[in-house]
Amino acid sequence: MAGKRTYKDECNFIEREGNCTFKIKKDFVPNMQVEGRFYVNDRLKKLMFDELSHHSRSQGVGGFLPAVKQIANVASLPGIVHRSIGLPDVHSGYGFAIGNMAAFDMENPDAVVSPGGVGFDINCGVRLLRTNLWLDDVAPVKEELAQLLFNHIPVGVGSRGVIPMGARDLEEALELGMDWTLREGFSWAEDKEHCEEYGRMLQADPSCVSARSKKRGLPQLGTLGAGNHYAEIQIVEEIFDKKAAYIMGIEEENQICVMIHSGSRGLGHQVATDALTDVEKAMKRDKILVNDRQLACAKIFSKEGQNYLKGMAAAANYAWVNRSSMTFLARQAFSKMFTADPDDLDMHVIYDVSHNIAKEELHVINGQERRLLVHRKGSTRAFPPFHPLIPVDYQNFGQPVIIGGTMGTCSYVLTGTNKGMDETFATTCHGAGRALSRAKSRRNLQYTDVLEQLESQGISIRVASPKLVMEEAAESYKDVTEVVNTCHAVGISKKAFKLRPIAVIKG
Repeated sequence: MAGKRTYKDECNFIEREGNCTFKIKKDFVPNMQVEGRFYVNDRLKKLMFDELSHHSRSQGVGGFLPAVKQIANVASLPGIVHRSIGLPDVHSGYGFAIGNMAAFDMENPDAVVSPGGVGFDINCGVRLLRTNLWLDDVAPVKEELAQLLFNHIPVGVGSRGVIPMGARDLEEALELGMDWTLREGFSWAEDKEHCEEYGRMLQADPSCVSARSKKRGLPQLGTLGAGNHYAEIQIVEEIFDKKAAYIMGIEEENQICVMIHSGSRGLGHQVATDALTDVEKAMKRDKILVNDRQLACAKIFSKEGQNYLKGMAAAANYAWVNRSSMTFLARQAFSKMFTADPDDLDMHVIYDVSHNIAKEELHVINGQERRLLVHRKGSTRAFPPFHPLIPVDYQNFGQPVIIGGTMGTCSYVLTGTNKGMDETFATTCHGAGRALSRAKSRRNLQYTDVLEQLESQGISIRVASPKLVMEEAAESYKDVTEVVNTCHAVGISKKAFKLRPIAVIKG
């Protein structure tokens, strides 16, 4: 039985294909429909194989399955095509690994949608704003600006939003996404042009979102939340692709940007929780078998599958409204600090990209165009140059991809490539990816040490709960530069520029 294999036995099913590419053979776990693949360089490889080794020694007692096994189990789901893919930031998660993507043939009546392939924080994503300010402008007032941003954007567990919203407003926001924020005056018209899906999934149906989900979401609009979510004031530290950076409004090093990382808060979590209960019932009815019960799924065009996708789309719209609301609040903070209109400060959205979502897309497989449901969990869409679904001004170099770092470390902006379109359904990494569990981080680190380290780096920090920073310390994560360099080396995305934080706002 697979559960009794030794670590050496397990490794026999994993084959190196290139410097940073590994194949998981189809017999690694039962019922694999396609092969698995993951991308790691030699440094990241050790984390992947150590996780598998520990699981083999412990015979799987406690915790999630190792990411390698989760990638393989996803490859066993009905209707999957091409391969199950792990990006360099991949690590264990619920059902799907975080950093795992997979696509399902929508013309196959048995193909499935799995809430575990999106995650509980639906449309968690990253938005990047540029400014025409420079480090010399901000450095003298950095502490005041950080405090202003902290005062304007509600953060932390249980935080409540300051954007006025009633029950009817919420229904409209769930349906309209950024069109609601545009109507209400919280967005600029051009914001929408630089947002994945233009900030609105059209299949959203608020009636597929439970009353409990709406109750959780109503007070949280325009809030950052806690965990790995943040707002950062950053400087451009290094430019790799000057043409792409210039088109995005980045002129040279030391230019100031603002990055916002958040998702659908309690509403999205409840939508996922509700869906798991529904699809488990559908699995029994339709006799769908999976290797891991956390991979609960339903046929895409079943009532349960469609209800989930419509509810997920509504939660995704909520997340775009949430990031748009925080953009409005960030613009207010900067305007107050510099006594200038946000437009005069050039506080335009460079791009807003999702990394927990499932969407219908067209891709070519074996020379034929196919309609696929692409699940991206902890992974980011990265369309190549001239793709019709990216903004007109970005057509020549591809979709911007925003890769958020860990607290106090650098972040990156990448662009999509044709190789990524061919190999990974136009998907790349989303961040650093955890190296230590949250519990282990709390045991190993002292929050005072983490805060002192940030201060020593010249980073202003504002946190609602200081003890949570242990979970988000750089030591708890993989090296984001190693992750990004791996994606760049294998050609599934291309580095454009690098950012470094000078102020961090966290829950």
